[in-house]
Amino acid sequence: MKKITMLALILAASLAAVPAQAAGTSDAGQSKIDAKAVKQQAYPKVVLYSVAWCPHCKDAKEYFTKNNIPFINKDVEIDDKAMDELTKKYKSQGVPVIVLDDKKVIKGFSPEMFEKAVKDIQSKK
Repeated sequence: MKKITMLALILAASLAAVPAQAAGTSDAGQSKIDAKAVKQQAYPKVVLYSVAWCPHCKDAKEYFTKNNIPFINKDVEIDDKAMDELTKKYKSQGVPVIVLDDKKVIKGFSPEMFEKAVKDIQSKK
């Protein structure tokens, strides 16, 4: 019985110490972000016209998400207004179509093509 009581006391003490250690720092559990690196990586406004079943659309979404690139996804099968924009404004019948800052239109997706278009936009600013 003494062993069980002793183990319970040790366990309680160790559990009480964990929140106290975390509370000692204001950013416990948070990664440090270099503000300069974030500014250098600033992306233009990215709008992706897609459909749920499209493998290239999925690749684009995964690439943006993995690289922390903010984007607006417009599913043209669900959103009639997005379909009108895609077909009339951007003259496309296929997806994915990526629009950067309402200036550059990319039909299809590859990381290299996307990054090149971003660099083109950034160099013109």
